[in-house]
Amino acid sequence: MTKKYFLITILLLVLLSWYTSSKTLTGLDALLESPEILQGKRVGVITNLTGINGNGESIVDLFYRNKKINLKAIFAPEHGFRGDKDAGEGVADYIDSQTGLPVYSLYGKTLKPTREMLNQIDVLIFDIQDIGARFYTYIYTMANAMEACVSFNKEFMVLDRPNPLGGHKVAGPVLEMAFASFIGKYPIPITHGMTVGELAQLFNQEFFINCRLTVITMKNWQRGQWFDKTNLKWVNPSPNIRSLQAATVYPGLCFFEGTNISEGRGTATPFEVFGAPFINEKLSDKLNALNLPGCKFETVSFIPSTSKWEGEKCQGARIIVTDRELFQPIETGLYIIKTLYELYPNQFVWNGAHFDRLLGSDKPRKVITEHGSLEKLFLTWHEKQAWFLGLRDKYLLY
Repeated sequence: MTKKYFLITILLLVLLSWYTSSKTLTGLDALLESPEILQGKRVGVITNLTGINGNGESIVDLFYRNKKINLKAIFAPEHGFRGDKDAGEGVADYIDSQTGLPVYSLYGKTLKPTREMLNQIDVLIFDIQDIGARFYTYIYTMANAMEACVSFNKEFMVLDRPNPLGGHKVAGPVLEMAFASFIGKYPIPITHGMTVGELAQLFNQEFFINCRLTVITMKNWQRGQWFDKTNLKWVNPSPNIRSLQAATVYPGLCFFEGTNISEGRGTATPFEVFGAPFINEKLSDKLNALNLPGCKFETVSFIPSTSKWEGEKCQGARIIVTDRELFQPIETGLYIIKTLYELYPNQFVWNGAHFDRLLGSDKPRKVITEHGSLEKLFLTWHEKQAWFLGLRDKYLLY
């Protein structure tokens, strides 16, 4: 071997070593290093398209092929096992054609595993990529499954995955229990800054589920690390979250679901654009004049192929995040809603009950409709946020 090729080989080995040491290993990857912990146990898995290892292989396929793992059933959350169902669309039970295993819906006739579903299972495993926002339903599918495991004396295991928003931002109002629902079951802020494994521990102890819980932790993930720094493959966690950019704005732009403003469903960039037929070019100018931190707006028009204003031309704006560390999605979302309400008072329509459930409170809507101060509203969140920060500290794993 010549000196030149020797040096190239050394360089490649160094680069490979760096990549391996810097790549995040999920809880699934960590479990597969020691699959014998499942030996002798009948296994059920709550998962979807995001339940993959570092090479992009499905947890179901990996478990099904592994002679040390006795996979007995698959459980599907909102959007289905294959991730092809729209938001709110029911999911049915069926038999998976590739494995012959039953797929039980946890977003259809029931939101919680039943005794019959768990009869042939000793341990139920949760492996789904969450998005880091309180109103994303996967974490409540997890909580409901934990409760079922208590009822029917089963073990529960979480294979941890990154919080794609970095796991360091805690923001927004803590949910008021009068507004609890399947998009907000517990008193936590809108962005909680926790992984699903950390949340499972918090739910289990602080909200008295008390299941037999095991969390398989990740390797090489640090708090504050955004998803695009993990070297993991991005898989859309739901049909309309198609990029980390969409996930970044989702905690605030999701508020449009509680209004008649399109949040961009039926376009190529849901949650990154918003609008309605009655909006004009004034909107972007007004929003840019607010000088909201870490973002700017540009005027766009679009025709949604589905959902609100289907087939109608909408004028609106695209949100562009210029500094994701400075960006405040929840505050930004409310400033946008307030601006729309003031610019188009005769056309803007609330779905008040849903908006309040998303926010976990009716105070933000009342502040906007009564022309109050959002700045004063945000100050009222600080005390409960500080309470939550103290609570979550006990359960942080990274």
